Formats: sequence, C-alpha cells, structure tokens
Amino acid sequence: MDDTRDPAEPHAADGSAAAGALALRPLTARSIVLSTLLGHHPPQLTARALVRVGALFGAAEGTVRVALTRMVAAGDLEQRGGAYRLTDRLLARQARQDDSRAPRTRRWDGGWEIAVVTSDRRAAPSRAALRQAMAALRLAELREGTWLRPANLVRPRPAVAAEQCAWLTGAPEGDPVRLAARLWDLDGWAARARLLSAALERADGPAERFTVAAAVLRHLLADPVLPAGLLPSDWPGADLRRRYDAFERELRALLPQYAGD
Repeated sequence: MDDTRDPAEPHAADGSAAAGALALRPLTARSIVLSTLLGHHPPQLTARALVRVGALFGAAEGTVRVALTRMVAAGDLEQRGGAYRLTDRLLARQARQDDSRAPRTRRWDGGWEIAVVTSDRRAAPSRAALRQAMAALRLAELREGTWLRPANLVRPRPAVAAEQCAWLTGAPEGDPVRLAARLWDLDGWAARARLLSAALERADGPAERFTVAAAVLRHLLADPVLPAGLLPSDWPGADLRRRYDAFERELRALLPQYAGD
C-alpha cells in the first residue's frame, strides 16, 4: 500500500479521527491507485476497474484518470494490453512490502552482520542509494559508514550494498540488548505500533480503514525484526501484522466487487 500523495491533487473524503490523531495523510487518487496495485497480484488493473475502486473511497472518476496520466508520466505505472501495471521500481517496492508482512528469519546464534563502507569517494547519489539499500536490509548505522544488525534475516544483498561495503560477521563484547536499544528506537516504534493497531480496530468504513492500513504497512517496513531476546517482552510487531493480515483479507473480499471487469 501507499500513503504518499501529490500535493496538487485533491484528496478523497475522509472523516477519520484516527488519521488526525496519528497525523496520517488523507487518501488521494494516487495513493488509492498505488495501494490497490501494490496489494494486487499480479499488480495490474484496467482504468475502469481503478476508477470503480476510487469511487469506493470517495475519489471522482476524473481525479482518478488524471492521477493515472500523471503516474505514467512519472514512471510509476505503464500501460500494457489495456491495463495499468506497476513499473519495475515499484515491483521491487511491492516485494519489500510483502516481505515486511512475513520477514524470512533464521535461528539467531548471536552473530551480527557488519557492513563497512570501503569506497573512498562516493557521489551523493551513490551515498543515497546505499542508505536506501541499508534501510531495506534493516541495518542500522552505528556511525558514519558502519552499519550492523543481528544476523537473523534471510534476504539477498543488492549490488549497491555489495559494491560499496566490506561485509563481516561478529558480535559485540558488551550487552547486545543495550546495543539494539541504541541502534533502534524500540520504544518509539512499539508505541506507534500500538496506536496504529488500536486505530485499525476502531476505524469505521473502507476509506478510514484503508488510510490507517496504509500507515500500518509503512510502519511494518520500519520494524527492525530483531531476535526475540533483544526485544521487550511485550513487543507488538506480531500483533500488528495479524491485524493487517485481517484487514487485507477483508479488502480482498471487497475489491472484486469493484475491480472486476
């Protein structure tokens, strides 16, 4: 799902008190289209289907069609065989979102992944690309050029991370629980997770639930997915994923009534 929007685009109707309390962005035609396609497998639908989905969330047909045109021009979508589909860049994002809901983990033996930048001179775009890749890998920056996390995740490393860094495996001499708390704002993540969980439970109607669920999914992308031994005992990550999964099942049952051709 997606909760970004075009500032020039009018947003769909949304009377969500939860959205205001959590500073959530209202739905727009762009966010409706992206969220629908990011959650749809395969990620392509006709304009007519997307217009009907937009209507479900209060977006006018003309607003949806203008958003589709802008999204094609921006490289977010491409037209193929009468349908709109996500471009490769957003297909990668869909894969990250799918992984955030069910991260692939392995038994943790106490080791940590450590990445140290070895490139002497890097242009700003290269530095930005590495930072984005490290965030997707759920590594945290200990200091400039040094990234690490517990070695409990199974995922490929993108080329930009392999090319700019030397990768090592080690373990801290001090308390790994204290190190994890230093690297990640665990209390802050947990507090917002609980607020989002409660907001999703209280949300009334498809538009409000859709708005909150988009924020839930983005928050799951920021979950460090640490081993249980490094987390507070009441860590809400699994509960938030269960609530989002329940929402998606509800949405999948609803959308075919509107997205079918």
